[in-house]
Amino acid sequence: MASYNRVILIGNLTRDPEVRYIPSGTAVSELGLAVNRTWFDKQSNSRKEETTFVDVTLWGREAEVAGEYLSKGRPVLIEGRLQLDTWEDKQSGQRRSKLRVVCERMQMLGSRGDGGGGGGGRSGGGGGGYSGSSSQSGYGGGDPGPQAPPQDDFGPSGGGGNVPDDEVPF
Repeated sequence: MASYNRVILIGNLTRDPEVRYIPSGTAVSELGLAVNRTWFDKQSNSRKEETTFVDVTLWGREAEVAGEYLSKGRPVLIEGRLQLDTWEDKQSGQRRSKLRVVCERMQMLGSRGDGGGGGGGRSGGGGGGYSGSSSQSGYGGGDPGPQAPPQDDFGPSGGGGNVPDDEVPF
């Protein structure tokens, strides 16, 4: 049976990212993401909202960019895959598990007033944030100005998949 593991989330950071480096020198960062869902409940005739909190792991250059430019409350788009972490609780001895998203692409959203770089154009200082992908759509209308050639200096898109398990700091 075929399978497909892809997640696309847009939400706000719940805390400032912290960047750590594993012994091989690869950067790793943990983000907390709050994703809101709103709907209209016909029974109560009111608008409802729920928030889901998601842990996200970033590797390599994306982890470094997150540490430099992102902060609590900042909107961000995350594309990645689900990963189930399992461990044994040292205090109770129980088997524990946690579902997380391993980021393969990150896009900063919002404007500079939202807490960092982002907003507008596709190149240079006006920034639309960081994107590990060279394809971007022209949201916002108008002429985006001169196009910079795609740059592929962000490292592997596998999100740290080639890092040995014994070097993962969590």
